Amino acid sequence: MNADLWVFGYGSLMWNPGFPHLEAQPALLRGYHRSFCVRSIRYRGTPDCPGLVLGLDRGGACRGRAFRVAAENAEDVLAYLEDREMLHRVYERRSVPLTLPDRRITAEAFVVDRSHRNYCGGLPQDQLVDLILQGEGIKGPCIDYLLNTVAHLDDMGIGDCPLHRLRDAVKARLETAPRQAAQA
Repeated sequence: MNADLWVFGYGSLMWNPGFPHLEAQPALLRGYHRSFCVRSIRYRGTPDCPGLVLGLDRGGACRGRAFRVAAENAEDVLAYLEDREMLHRVYERRSVPLTLPDRRITAEAFVVDRSHRNYCGGLPQDQLVDLILQGEGIKGPCIDYLLNTVAHLDDMGIGDCPLHRLRDAVKARLETAPRQAAQA
């Protein structure tokens, strides 16, 4: 590649990119939103007991981070991201327009493939809570992923009301579960 590469992070890439970069900037992507819309059968669940992970789904807007990668590292970073993000091919890499604080750029992003069997956008919140509470995979419990994501978003000053509502619903279910078990 002859030019620097920009990569958009909306989930764990924001605080754990795992690749060398020249700069990181707050970024706004219009036309997509961050959502727990991907069944996880490895990282945060299993085939018999799936969890959920984030996807970049169409509609709305998403605040995240844009990382500028030196041109000489671009191919290696793209290969790393393919390995990290494309294990089950539930995402598609797309070039998307981003708004940074001082300019507009084009970046590579991993957008959920709505035709993939693990796509589950639009589930009712109760089902999302069930999947988050049951899921545990090689990267740990799904609930840890949700709580960690919300905490990092808060630390970065990125508001995401749907994820905060989901976190609150998961916590509420955990608080009522011991009382319900005691009453049984």
